Amino acid sequence: MRLRSILGLALMAMAWQRPAAANEPIVGGPCEGCEAVFVGRPATLTSNARLAPANEPGEPLVVEGTVRHAGGTVAPGVIVYAYQTNAAGIYPRAEGRDATRHGRLRGFALTGANGEYRFDTIRPGSYPNSNDPQHIHMHVIERGRCTYWIDDVYFADDPLLKAAHRTAAPGRGGSGIAEPVKQPSGTWHVRRDIVLGAGVRDYDTCSRRADRK
Repeated sequence: MRLRSILGLALMAMAWQRPAAANEPIVGGPCEGCEAVFVGRPATLTSNARLAPANEPGEPLVVEGTVRHAGGTVAPGVIVYAYQTNAAGIYPRAEGRDATRHGRLRGFALTGANGEYRFDTIRPGSYPNSNDPQHIHMHVIERGRCTYWIDDVYFADDPLLKAAHRTAAPGRGGSGIAEPVKQPSGTWHVRRDIVLGAGVRDYDTCSRRADRK
């Protein structure tokens, strides 16, 4: 029994000393707070997540879409990360070890078998005293490969959305301009489909690494 206990302790010590798998490399150039995609990720992810809690003041909003490869096939098992302002246009601070410059209205969704994801949230406010349109920031994490930001979700009915946004060619991850539809329940719905790697510089360096599955 004593030998078994010693062996057990030795195995536990080896496990503690085993280095953790490295984070996915960031491709496509730097971004503000890119490292936040690795902070506070729940151990278990589903295709339906929340950015704002159910009691957050503001107009309820659903953001959903399908993630596909460049060839058109659906991409299950991809993490979509998003964060946004509150209804007043502020990034409300989070507390504790999960605090980041992205605030507390943030979340992670894992695409399902058909590449689908969904975020329940509120409609964000534009920044105070600015002409910036309402938007939701989005990133993609291809597990074991790389991570990168994609074009924000913008709202086609936002009077602050400039003509340059409306006429621009689809950017990173496809077009982020969404047409809001208000349901009888009062909840807004927008669709933001994503094409992996589209318009992302250095995406060709994004390859599966041996330390990830």
